[in-house]
Amino acid sequence: MAKKPDTASRIADNKKAAYNYFFEERFEAGLVLEGWEVKSLREGKVQITDGYVVIRNGELFVIGLQINPLGTASTHISPDKQRTKKLLMHKEEIKRLIGKVEQKGYTLVPLNLHWKAGKIKCEIALAKGKAEHDKRDTIKDREGKREVERAMKTNHR
Repeated sequence: MAKKPDTASRIADNKKAAYNYFFEERFEAGLVLEGWEVKSLREGKVQITDGYVVIRNGELFVIGLQINPLGTASTHISPDKQRTKKLLMHKEEIKRLIGKVEQKGYTLVPLNLHWKAGKIKCEIALAKGKAEHDKRDTIKDREGKREVERAMKTNHR
């Protein structure tokens, strides 16, 4: 089970994932990136919301993770912002994930990108899709919490 990264070291969060999925387990994986991608991530030019993880030939790949190149990027390379990025994990973890993903209804979704010891890591989750009524319950709970916070705030004034 991966430890939650510090919020100061976070690069991007996938807030839509918590709305669309129930998380069973969380994992941390390294990312294979090019130099211009790392520079863009330092500037926060990334969109993780549409990303998803696939398994091909016993390896994990993130698809749909969009890293926008900097305007000052080198002219001798042509950056592909939708490039498929490889995830790095131990073979035993990948085998365990393959077994779980093959079960009906399970998928792998990227939750966030963060820095750890000078390297960029991707937190992924083994997730099960929410039904429409579960999504409505999530909205109802969130709005209930907001109302309670508003009431507490007005009482303290």
